[in-house]
Amino acid sequence: MMFWYTHYYAKILNSATFMADAWRHCSDVLSSIDSIMGIAGAILGFSILDPIASVIICLCILKVSYDILKDALIKMLDTSCNEEYENKISDYITAQEGVIHLDILKTGMFGNKIYIDAEIAVDGNKLLKEAHDIAENVHGGVDQTLNIL
Repeated sequence: MMFWYTHYYAKILNSATFMADAWRHCSDVLSSIDSIMGIAGAILGFSILDPIASVIICLCILKVSYDILKDALIKMLDTSCNEEYENKISDYITAQEGVIHLDILKTGMFGNKIYIDAEIAVDGNKLLKEAHDIAENVHGGVDQTLNIL
């Protein structure tokens, strides 16, 4: 139950720390079950079950360690968002009033934060203040949209 509870809130909060804790709960349960099976097998005369249980526990620990390390490296390295996410952001920006075209869109993920660099085109006949207001509206809208996506 602790695994499911922690896993649920790790996804909501987008927290790698909570996700690692959820997998720790899962590996604790699996390790306990494997240990009991290994000890019971050894007591009943099946001494091979103890080393097999140890290998299974080791593989579980290695799998969880690999997943945590992979996630940490992805978040440490400045990687871009996936194409589907970029398309959603692009569609949102181009749908905003006053935006004629989205020239450049660059995304980056660092930790659990997403950074966006966008260059938009607006009507060249608009006053600078009007163009700036359009850009500010897009910026504010994108910040709110990031929380929803």
